[in-house]
Amino acid sequence: MAIKKKKAVKAPLAKAKKAQVKKAPVSKSTKKIAAKPVAKAKPANAKKAVVKAKAVVAKKTSKPAATKKAARPVAKKAVAKKAAKPLAKKVATPVKKASRPIVTKVVKAISQVKETPKEPVKSAEVTSTEKVVKVGVKTKKQLVAVAPQPVIEVSNHPKHKVKTLLISQPKPETDKNPYYDLANKYNLIETFRQFIKIEGLPVKDFRAQRIDILEHKAVILTSRMAVDHYFRMCNEMRVTVPESMKYFCINEATAYYLQKYIQYRKRKIFFGHQTIQDLVDVIRKNREEKFLLPAADVQKEQIIDFLDAINIKYTKAIMYRTVSADLSDIKNLNDYDVLVFFTPAGIRSLKYNFPNFVQGNTRIACFGAATANTLLKNGYRLDIYAPNPKNPSMSGALDSYIKESNKR
Repeated sequence: MAIKKKKAVKAPLAKAKKAQVKKAPVSKSTKKIAAKPVAKAKPANAKKAVVKAKAVVAKKTSKPAATKKAARPVAKKAVAKKAAKPLAKKVATPVKKASRPIVTKVVKAISQVKETPKEPVKSAEVTSTEKVVKVGVKTKKQLVAVAPQPVIEVSNHPKHKVKTLLISQPKPETDKNPYYDLANKYNLIETFRQFIKIEGLPVKDFRAQRIDILEHKAVILTSRMAVDHYFRMCNEMRVTVPESMKYFCINEATAYYLQKYIQYRKRKIFFGHQTIQDLVDVIRKNREEKFLLPAADVQKEQIIDFLDAINIKYTKAIMYRTVSADLSDIKNLNDYDVLVFFTPAGIRSLKYNFPNFVQGNTRIACFGAATANTLLKNGYRLDIYAPNPKNPSMSGALDSYIKESNKR
């Protein structure tokens, strides 16, 4: 009887479990999964069954996956796709909104710059251009603004044949000279005669300028004449030039000429190519020094304008002067076909020595605007002028003129 009681207890327990399972809510997916009995596939055909199951899932996307593990990643992908669409819209809309005002601001800024170019615009681009300009200012061409050459009118006097030339310069020491080449080319007779001479300024007149030579720690030498009269004045005034003196020479020839008075290796000597503007960078590096400029009573305005433009402390010291030379050995200037002048002092010497000179068919050539203007003021005619766009040198201007005149 005890055995029968035990069986009766087990039976109601099993029935209760079955009832609980039937009462629990089951989803559609679970019902379908439960309805389909899982076939026990053989191990050999397991791979084929998996492939067929995947193909069925791919075709029938509406049907759920065969297992719970496969259902989870599919659900995540679907959620990700749904979330991606609104995110893409949110990201795209602010980019479009932000891009439009940026374009309008740039256009407005450009229009404002075009309308009002004088007003400074604060931007990164403007500051960068300012830096470039500052760097460019240090270049030789932009440091000193070179004034344009004035327009000089040349006469249309008939061009007669040229056979003789009178050049108002000392005779060259060597045969390597453009005027000798010109004479050989056209079979010309050339005469070199200096119309002016240089006289040293007496010490008494120099002291009247009240210039202290030793107060200046640098000297600008524009010619050999300036070198000679600088050291002459120092000797006459019993001034010893210190070894620390700095020399700024206009060209290499002037620099080597200093060997006549000092030891070249032990001194600070700077030189350019041919003009004072070549010394821009070197002078600017030594702008703290006070410069002395030995000069004549008639000095080139270009040098003075250059020194004023770079804002340095300098003193112009007149140490020599130009005087008209004695030209009594020349009997008649009309014997020469062309007279060549290089300085205004040469024109004044012409007027002083030959007050009754009538130009006639004698052609006059001038180098430089100052010389040409002095010639015109004294009532003479200008036939040849240099420098000009075609011929920067006097020898070139003479060559082109003689070539045309001697054709006839």
